[in-house]
Amino acid sequence: MSNDADLVFLGVDTYTGERREAGFRSPARAVAVKGNRIVYVGDEGDVDAWRGPGTRVVDGRGASLLPGFIDSHFHLMHGALALGDIQLSEVRMLADLETAVRTFAQENQDQAWLRGQGLRYGIPSPDEPLTRHHLDAIEAERPLVLIAYDVHTAWANTAALEAAGMLHDRHDPAAGTMTGDDGLPAGELREESAYGTLLACIPEIDDARRRRLAREALAWLASLGITSVHNMDGNYGQAAFYAALEDLDQMSLRVYVPYTVRPQTPLEALAGEAVVMRDRFQSGMVRAGAVKFFMDGVYESYTAVSLNGYPDQPTNYGEPIFDREHFARMATEADRLGLQIFTHACGDGAVRRVLDGYEAAQRANGKRDSADAVGRHRVEHIEMIHPDDAPRFAQLGVIASMQPLHAPLHENDGDVWIRRVREEDWDRAFAWRTMREAGATMVFGSDWPVALPDPILGIASVVNRRPWKAGHNSHNQTVAEAIDSYTRDAAYAEFQEDQKGRIKTGMLADLVLLTDNIFAVPPQEITDVSVAMTVMDGRVVYER
Repeated sequence: MSNDADLVFLGVDTYTGERREAGFRSPARAVAVKGNRIVYVGDEGDVDAWRGPGTRVVDGRGASLLPGFIDSHFHLMHGALALGDIQLSEVRMLADLETAVRTFAQENQDQAWLRGQGLRYGIPSPDEPLTRHHLDAIEAERPLVLIAYDVHTAWANTAALEAAGMLHDRHDPAAGTMTGDDGLPAGELREESAYGTLLACIPEIDDARRRRLAREALAWLASLGITSVHNMDGNYGQAAFYAALEDLDQMSLRVYVPYTVRPQTPLEALAGEAVVMRDRFQSGMVRAGAVKFFMDGVYESYTAVSLNGYPDQPTNYGEPIFDREHFARMATEADRLGLQIFTHACGDGAVRRVLDGYEAAQRANGKRDSADAVGRHRVEHIEMIHPDDAPRFAQLGVIASMQPLHAPLHENDGDVWIRRVREEDWDRAFAWRTMREAGATMVFGSDWPVALPDPILGIASVVNRRPWKAGHNSHNQTVAEAIDSYTRDAAYAEFQEDQKGRIKTGMLADLVLLTDNIFAVPPQEITDVSVAMTVMDGRVVYER
């Protein structure tokens, strides 16, 4: 059997991700791959032993070679299916919304319902909420539903509300259905509990279109250097869909799929459905073994659980989705069964409640970690953190999973988020530096399709962030810290640190070659760097 490598990189500036060199570039200028494993990391002279007539040699020309990017907060299926909807991420004015909807409607006259994705808050203006009457003026005949970029609010026209039987039914503003001056729903519905009935009325797409959109999404993500994602929603059927693509050799990234737990989910489902998922899906491409909870909503829709309330609604602290005892009971059982726990918590009040639940599980079951592949529970988002709670992450062994592109760039960038938090509390927002200095393992992701999934944009945002107010912490990160959160530490966050996340002999060959040396370009020019090649499981899945 030939000892020749399949792929050799020469002239690369290799960042291996080893802790001993954190913040420094490796002297390794060559990397060799055979099959799906890295077989050599070192200087260019000694790599010749791996070169043969069938070896492909890639000249990196001094560009960075990194471990493949791991996006630690993702919605793969939702994002893929959203590619077939009206794209609204660039809409900033009502006129733009009208153009986007009408263009899509004209091009898709066979669709009974029209659905848009990625709409930002503040349209028509921060002081004028979007209503069904605005949408009726754009599209009155077919049901129209628009989903906010954070997937926590939906807006519907009158035809959609009527089709779902929601226009004249009893509605409760406290449950997320906003009321108009006429006493009927205004068309804004906050959280899935309010808009779930509406979405259930939209016809399911067929399997062929689902597969086509999934392949389209996978190809795009490969072009961004993403080789693994931690999904944040899931069930057996979703994992089976990815496993079927794996059987067809059509998966170009690895996906970790959780079992979604809602307040009505019975305790017995953890030992039944979640454990069955874990035992069934443990391949190289599709893995299960986690459960996903939601503790609150988001600041934009006043549904994040806040310790201080909202500046313009001081008596509104947000309503937790799980009460303390219920969450602690469910978390304790999941932990006992060896299931990793992901919990959405944007507000500082929600973060504290989640940490309390994890602490209760630890008291009941004892502190465990990689010896039996449990523990390493996670809090997702952490948009606000109280100073007393930051050290608890390291104390409890809890991972901080955060999303760089969720943070407003500055206080005047037009993002409605910053208006939901008191100015004196801005220093506690998206507190990456606070979390790292407190000893937390911090991982980064995009929350796609909530934000763009490009890790380079995420790295640029955390490196270049500036304080929102004089005297506050910028919470910015070094390039090395940001890369570690997208690679080495992200692999640790899914118990795969011995398989991926570093460039080391014996590790999986998940690699990304950039167009430039990301450590050498000026920080403000990081967004000009792009991906030249993505290797996943030893295969070139994207090449510029």
